Amino acid sequence: MESIRELYRIGHGPSSSHTMGPRRAAEEFLKKEPGAPAYRVTLFGSLAATGKGHLTFQVLKDAFADRKVEIAAKPDVFLPRHPNALTFEALEADGSVRTSWTAYSVGGGKIVDDSSALDPPRIYPFAGMDAILAHCESQGCSFWEVVTAHEDAAILVFLADVWRVMQDAVRRGLKTDGILPGVLKLPRKAHAYAMKAKAYGGTAKQLATLFSYALAVSEENAAGGLIVTAPTCGACGVLPAVLFFLKREYRFADADILKALAAAGLIGTVVKANASISGAELGCQAEVGVACAMAGGAAAQLFGGTTAQIEYAAEMGIEHHLGLTCDPVAGLVQIPCIERNAMAAARALDHQIFALLSDGRHRISFDEVIEAMKQTGHDLNPKYRETSQGGLAVVEKTPEL
Repeated sequence: MESIRELYRIGHGPSSSHTMGPRRAAEEFLKKEPGAPAYRVTLFGSLAATGKGHLTFQVLKDAFADRKVEIAAKPDVFLPRHPNALTFEALEADGSVRTSWTAYSVGGGKIVDDSSALDPPRIYPFAGMDAILAHCESQGCSFWEVVTAHEDAAILVFLADVWRVMQDAVRRGLKTDGILPGVLKLPRKAHAYAMKAKAYGGTAKQLATLFSYALAVSEENAAGGLIVTAPTCGACGVLPAVLFFLKREYRFADADILKALAAAGLIGTVVKANASISGAELGCQAEVGVACAMAGGAAAQLFGGTTAQIEYAAEMGIEHHLGLTCDPVAGLVQIPCIERNAMAAARALDHQIFALLSDGRHRISFDEVIEAMKQTGHDLNPKYRETSQGGLAVVEKTPEL
């Protein structure tokens, strides 16, 4: 398993796979071929189908700046390695191809190629969650201690930066009104929800407040603001909302929040290593479902849960999102994505409570539910995997992009 640094990426939305990943790939290619007379970029599969709504075309134009570049889309062509593929070509003056490179945006802003030359080193010696639980049992340690034992010495400094950006996104989103970019003309709701929360008491007040935090981050993402993938841009509102809410409601120290972020990062990395966090590959269960698992586990960590209880809270996050389709309306990371972040944040807290009420024993293990998610995602018709060709994306009639 790779570093949790590969899971938590700080960058601008609205999509880790469609904006952060392609930008990184373009920058990588331009390092190899900085001075070609012209360039051509061809997007394939899901990357091509929702590229306009996800701002893929715009970030590629920005990456190539004043260079001559042609961007083509082939939404009906899926390359074998991954549905989010793009081929870069450096062209001679006569239009012939000087060099070519195919990259795959596999989720969370990560890019790989056919040789996997860009893969980071594997730093965790565990095959899955069962192995991590066995290690924790034998060593008497918790998930966050597994992270600090295997990552470099600066990992807590890195997580502090992650937490700072998450909090900033919540605060910016809460005070910003207006219309989100794109043809849907969707109004922001976070500020209004935060104001309305003041009129309530008890559970209703808590829920409204939690919703406002998740909406704040998700709306910042939709507007291209600075966020942290957790595990992706489309699901970036769940974990910050839960942690921000618990910090304010229960006065948890930042040092405890960083431990929770470490535990959540380990949970997400297990999924990434054994299945996928890409909506284009496995549907929204791999994005919002995994985010819910990370947030549930983080909350259980904060409240002093055992490793078994933390694993249980995380397992429920995926189990109860199995089969969730990725069907963004108009190809934008707005409907249903933004509301799903709010709902998943509430579910994560429910899972934490349910797990802590138990002794942590349950029938379906985290590793088993990951395998179920992987199989379910592969069984999904491609039109329900981020192509905007099915589900809500075709029921809702919107203007052409």
